[in-house]
Amino acid sequence: MNPAANTTLDDVLLADCQALAAFRYQLRRFLAVSGDLTRRAGLAPQQHQLMLALRGVCASQTPTVRLIAEWLQIRQHSAGELVDRLVAKGLVVRTGDPADRRHVLIALTPEGQDRLAPLVRPALQALADSGPDLMQALSDVIAHATRHASG
Repeated sequence: MNPAANTTLDDVLLADCQALAAFRYQLRRFLAVSGDLTRRAGLAPQQHQLMLALRGVCASQTPTVRLIAEWLQIRQHSAGELVDRLVAKGLVVRTGDPADRRHVLIALTPEGQDRLAPLVRPALQALADSGPDLMQALSDVIAHATRHASG
C-alpha cells in the first residue's frame, strides 16, 4: 500500500514546505559562515564569489562578465559593477580578448589570488561541518520532488 495515497493535500503541502524550509536553512547556515569569513577578510560575499568563480570556473571557460553574471546569478550590468569594484581594489584586471576583440576578459591579480587563498579551506571546512545536515535536507527535498513528479 502506498502511504502517500492516505496523505491529505494539507499534509503534503506541510511536508513539502518543511523539506524546502530545512534545505534553505542549511544553505543559509553555510552561506552565513562563509560570508562571515569573507567579511573578516575585507571582502563582500559577492566579491568573494566572483573571485572564486574566476579561479575555479573560469580556468576552463572564457572569463567574461557574462560568464560571471551567469555563475553568480546576477544581471550582467551588476556583474560589471562588481568587477569594477574589484578592479579598484587591485584584485582583478580587465584585459582585451586577443581571440575576439568584442570580449573583455577578467582575471585575478596576484593580490587577488593572495586574498582568495586563505578563504578557501575555511569555507570547505564549514561545508564539511554542515555537510551531513545539508545532504539530509537535500535528500529530503529530492524525495518530495520525486514523489510529486511520479505521482
